[in-house]
Amino acid sequence: MTPDRQRPLLFLDVDGTLLPFGDDPSGAGLGARTGSYLDRFTPQVGHGLAALPCDLIWATTWEQEANVELAPRLGLPSLPVVHWPEPTAEREREDQWFGLHWKTRPLAEWAAGRRFAWVDDEITDADREWVSTHCRDHALLHRVEPSRGLTVEDIAVLDLWLRGP
Repeated sequence: MTPDRQRPLLFLDVDGTLLPFGDDPSGAGLGARTGSYLDRFTPQVGHGLAALPCDLIWATTWEQEANVELAPRLGLPSLPVVHWPEPTAEREREDQWFGLHWKTRPLAEWAAGRRFAWVDDEITDADREWVSTHCRDHALLHRVEPSRGLTVEDIAVLDLWLRGP
């Protein structure tokens, strides 16, 4: 799948986002909570993501393995993958100073001025503030509760933002 330069990007984390870390007592999550770790995916998650008006991008340490192991389980095509840069001492110091997640700057750089949404279970207010300042309101950072993972409500929020101006 080749990204369309006009459509927004949606950066997808996996662990804690698409693969919840625990049982969700409310049952609100989209994925099944029984069986092996990888059996927590359901086609419903992939269908919801595929219907969004954006280009999906893996933003996970799974990197290319996400296309091998996860995309088929979700019913998604092979997606572009963010390859993480080697950390530098200077960037690590700056990120610690600002309280940033290690993915924040690389994703903003990867987007290169395009509108983007980032779905992750580790997003903080510091990440939102930094992105708001550096990406001029062209981004949505959407935190998912890691015990339940992505929900129908999360997909609705993403869809509304992606279809906005």
